[in-house]
Amino acid sequence: MTAQSPAERPRAAPAAAAGRGDYTGAVYGSLLAASVVVGAGALGSFPRLELILLLLGTGVVFWAAHVFARFFGQRIAYVSPGGPEIRRICVSERPILEAAVPPALAVAASPLLGLDLEGTVWLALGVAVAGQVGWAVVAAFRAGASGRIMLAAGAVNLVLGLLIVAFKVALKQ
Repeated sequence: MTAQSPAERPRAAPAAAAGRGDYTGAVYGSLLAASVVVGAGALGSFPRLELILLLLGTGVVFWAAHVFARFFGQRIAYVSPGGPEIRRICVSERPILEAAVPPALAVAASPLLGLDLEGTVWLALGVAVAGQVGWAVVAAFRAGASGRIMLAAGAVNLVLGLLIVAFKVALKQ
């Protein structure tokens, strides 16, 4: 039997078709958003609009980087990609983009809650970490994981989020 290139191998059914989504991008994007919030918050005072644009802009740049990496890293060497393939890659990486929206909305809503800029940063950070933990648990659940595995996925992602929080606290010292 001869080895097959990835293009010649039969493709597995997409995870979404099997009723399971790939939440990796959502978890990653939430961690990215938390990092952006901490980095911006460490710089001192800034307008809320600047943080919203930074969150959304960073999400777009990382989404584009992931699309580019998948497109060239997994496809171009073996497949002559067309519009449908490019569109599929863009859509599959969309959760990275979407993960920046809840923290950006939290920043936008913070004046309605009477928060100052420091409170706004903490709110956005909390929303980003909650998203990260939530998406990790949803991913484990959708994959059919046991309760212990779902708890472990949530705990590991909470620890990662708390490390970002620890960086924020350390930067303010």
